[in-house]
Order: sequence, then C-alpha cells, then structure tokens
Amino acid sequence: MSDISEDGDVRSKIEVPQNVQEAIRTLIRWAGDDPTREGLLDTPARVAKAWREYAQGYGENPARHLSRTFDEVGGYDEIVLLKDIPFQSHCEHHMAPIIGKAAIAYLPSHRVVGISKLARVLHGFARRLQVQERLTAQVADCIWEHLEPQGVAVVIEASHACMTARGVNTPGVMMTTSRMMGTFRKDERSRREVLALMGY
Repeated sequence: MSDISEDGDVRSKIEVPQNVQEAIRTLIRWAGDDPTREGLLDTPARVAKAWREYAQGYGENPARHLSRTFDEVGGYDEIVLLKDIPFQSHCEHHMAPIIGKAAIAYLPSHRVVGISKLARVLHGFARRLQVQERLTAQVADCIWEHLEPQGVAVVIEASHACMTARGVNTPGVMMTTSRMMGTFRKDERSRREVLALMGY
C-alpha cells in the first residue's frame, strides 16, 4: 500500500474511491441515519481512511522485521521476553475491535533480534481481519521460522467488542490464547519458567 509511510502512519492525502464512500453511506442509511446531514457528510471518507490504517498489515510482510539479527550476544543463552505489548485488531466475523496485550518470548539458539521487532511482528499480523487463535499462531510461527530459536512462546489476552458491545453483551471478559513451540512445548520445566516470567 503506497499510502502507508515507513513508520506505519497512513497519509492524510489518501483519495477514497467514490464506490467505497457510497458503500459507507449505504451502511449509515441502513443503520437508520441520514448520510447527508452535517455531522455525517465527511464520515464516509473518514471511515475509509481509518480502515486503510486498521488493515495496513495486508500491505506488509511481518517477517521482514526479523531479517536483521545479531550473532554477538556475549554468550547469552536464556529466555528473551517482551511482555504487555498492546495491540489492536478487528475480528473477521463482525469487523469489531479486538483490543489486548501480548507476551512474546523465545529461547535463542544462535542469534537474537532487536526487541522492538517482536512488537512489529505482532502489529503486522494484528492489522488485518483476524481471529485471536490465528493471530497467536501466526506470530509464534513467524518467529520460529525466521529466528530458528530453541523455543517460542506467545500468549495473547484480548477483549472482543463482538461480545462485549453486542450479542451476549458481556463487558470485561478477556480471552487468552497461547502457542508454545520447541523446548517450551516439549519441556514442562521450561514452559513453567517462561509462563512465570510472563506473569501466568
């Protein structure tokens, strides 16, 4: 997506196609409001631009953030963990917000990556229409494949507006998903250690 800048911001100069704006006007009318009233006149373009930002993960390959690694780590061979990483996504069933946090850990085998890159991998996959289970697996699989560590652990906690703001209308409920790979899956002691470091 050429309208997305290098730092991930969607540029305000995006021109929104008329058919996209009309689709949003149709939704506004169907919801019971008048898209020609003053407060809603610019809403179709704003919504379209917002969705280009929400879905900017389709325009990137999250694995690229793992391409630059470091072999010189002073003999460090313990768990690397980044936790409480905030993220936002949208559920593919209702296009409603998913808001949560993730903990990502790996046990290096011969190289490490800059810690901000773990968050970038998460955001790259989160900025797509998602289900939390798949998001968890995609992040873990990407790290496993491209860093070739001894183990990977990803735990995601999130609130889903598709059940907190509609349907069963149950606010405050959090969903937790996890994926363990390598030593964190095979060795119970290692799994307990990484989960304890994550706060579980």
